[in-house]
Amino acid sequence: MTIDFLIIGQGLAGSLLAWELIQRGCTVVIVDNGKESASQVAAGLINPITGMRLVKSNDIDTLLPVAKQLYAQLAIFFQQPFYIEKPMLRIFRNVDECRYGLKRSTTPQYQPYLSNNIVSAFTIDHLKTPFGYLEQKQTGYLLTRPLLKCLKNFFIASNRYQCTDFNYQDVQFSPSLYWQNINPKTIVFCEGHQAMQNPWFSWLPFQPVKGEILTLHHQTHLPNKILNYGHWLIPLNDQQIRVGATFDRDNINLQTTVTGKNSLLDALNVISDNLSTATLIKHQAHIRPCTLDKQPFIGHHPHHKQLAIFNGFGAKGSLYIPWYSQLFAGSLLNNTPLPCPIARHYETHFPG
Repeated sequence: MTIDFLIIGQGLAGSLLAWELIQRGCTVVIVDNGKESASQVAAGLINPITGMRLVKSNDIDTLLPVAKQLYAQLAIFFQQPFYIEKPMLRIFRNVDECRYGLKRSTTPQYQPYLSNNIVSAFTIDHLKTPFGYLEQKQTGYLLTRPLLKCLKNFFIASNRYQCTDFNYQDVQFSPSLYWQNINPKTIVFCEGHQAMQNPWFSWLPFQPVKGEILTLHHQTHLPNKILNYGHWLIPLNDQQIRVGATFDRDNINLQTTVTGKNSLLDALNVISDNLSTATLIKHQAHIRPCTLDKQPFIGHHPHHKQLAIFNGFGAKGSLYIPWYSQLFAGSLLNNTPLPCPIARHYETHFPG
């Protein structure tokens, strides 16, 4: 079978790139091992203003409209919503955060994403806000698990999906590129942190990070808003919340830990005595495919131009992937330039 693109991995990166290429008339097959991916566990948060200093994400004015448009298009196609837009309360942890919040709230380029004033004189029922809080706008979260399930079913129904382990040794380059019975023009690897084992792309400077997430049942009245207090809290309904996530560079595995659970509950206790007694429903761990320079890995292998990678979106995949999938599709089909190709690492990291 001759096709345009063989995509390895049906996480958010592989799925949305495949969708974009299909919309452009390409023949695509996705290969996935069927195991739970980091995309399925992740919260899918979209937050334009992040960090202790409340910094506006690079290219957010472009990234956010593209992401919203794509998720709206997919919602129409599959007849169900995937992106839940919900305001976020940024609860300040100290005076410095409050000071940065005040500065950002009066800066014109930040105003589309922040409310006009810092709230310091009022408290929120059942929450501790001694340093005040600020409401962030145009925030929300992606329902990644339902979206990936719908896309998987779509790929299966159109004979574009194979559930199997991808064996690197099965790739043949001569007389042309082959994998098993498939003859693709290009193989695109979208494997998340598993790319660190990829014989063609393991040289890239990944910095994987383990994150743990809790789902809790509670009986505390909370505002119907995302909370950001150094960690995040997403209200799923009146009595269920998800909280996360830990940040562990040393233990890169999928094992949940008592340490991770306790750190999340301790952080929750700082903002609410009531929530610290919530009942644990689910405890999950995933591995974010972060990178050394905080930029994604997109582009072709320096020697095998038929091999490409689309990876390294870290914790911001829900926001970044829609835009980058459009850019990469254009590059694959028309050789248009990319803003951060992996060629930036050829000289410093590629051993060949």
